[in-house]
Amino acid sequence: MSDKFNLSEEDLSLFKSSIGNTKKIKQDTVIHKPQKRTQKVIETQKQQLAKINAEFYFSDNYQPLLQQDPIRYSRENADPYEIKQLRRGFYEPEFFLDLHGLTQKEAKKEIAALIAACLREKAQCACIMYGHGKNILKKQTPMWLAQHPNIICFHQAPKEFGGSAALLILFDVINE
Repeated sequence: MSDKFNLSEEDLSLFKSSIGNTKKIKQDTVIHKPQKRTQKVIETQKQQLAKINAEFYFSDNYQPLLQQDPIRYSRENADPYEIKQLRRGFYEPEFFLDLHGLTQKEAKKEIAALIAACLREKAQCACIMYGHGKNILKKQTPMWLAQHPNIICFHQAPKEFGGSAALLILFDVINE
């Protein structure tokens, strides 16, 4: 056994004088009982799981068939009248998301969180504002949205909701 942990009498006396009058504490073992999971904790875990699942759908390589100018998309099995109603402002957004100043990675996470919140709250319509800028998010956002199975359609927003710098999204909350 090595002598590296052995202290000289001089070092021990210096240590004892520096810490003063102390007494040794009896070591006891504390056993913590597991806490019961409350309903709130379970709901929080479900929300986190839904957010992770929503993020799963977004691939940067997927190229959906989008119609440009104005940007619009409709699922194959969707009613074509729905996108007309969306364009005309029949649906009013219940949630708004502003992506100004975010990176692509941050924007993807925020969009996933918005989708999870809309599905959780059974919101039928939401608005995503990405601004004009360098058109990076304007090009990427529709590609991400077209991949999600709970999005029926989206269309460039009317002027009162952001015009060409925003999208209105219609969700399939019935099948969720």
